[in-house]
Amino acid sequence: MYVKVCGVRTPGDVAAAVEAGADAIGFVLTESVRRLEPAAARELAAAVPEHILTVGVAAGVPAAEAGQLALAAGVRALQLHGPYPREAFDELAGLPLRLVRATSLDETAELTAGAYGEELLLLDSPVAGSGAQWDLARLNQAAPQGHWLLAGGLNPDNVAAAITAARPWGVDVSSGVESTRGVKDHARIRAFVAAARAAA
Repeated sequence: MYVKVCGVRTPGDVAAAVEAGADAIGFVLTESVRRLEPAAARELAAAVPEHILTVGVAAGVPAAEAGQLALAAGVRALQLHGPYPREAFDELAGLPLRLVRATSLDETAELTAGAYGEELLLLDSPVAGSGAQWDLARLNQAAPQGHWLLAGGLNPDNVAAAITAARPWGVDVSSGVESTRGVKDHARIRAFVAAARAAA
């Protein structure tokens, strides 16, 4: 089970995610309570071991701007979060970045990972970062294909049931491992990764 911990903001957050065994660590580069300036993200990303994917997360900005933010942050992947069209991914194809497409079931019917040239597909709740879990039963009619991550309202207490229900390739968490909005709880990060791996 692939596990991504998103919205980390401090050296302690990074250390906790690394020690817990996360496969990917996300840094939010656009408007959010979890936003980091590219220089701050670069400093944190530099402390992440090579075997863990560093991901810059961008939403609500043009693809070209998102790409420049990711390059400035020194991350190895860029997650475009929201209703970005295929053309946005085409625009980024020449950059030395792995691509992640993050969307919700309300925004697109294209649920095959790689359909837009991305490496990973992430399915989130309609309000990203809200901590609200969406109706996973909707996946019974529209099951994603390939390397896809389930996100949206996951936490250490419900991730095992969500994995059983949705059978994702991986999971992504942000607000579900926070003590207050935007502040990561390192014990919850460890508990989430452990619960996800145990469920798989």
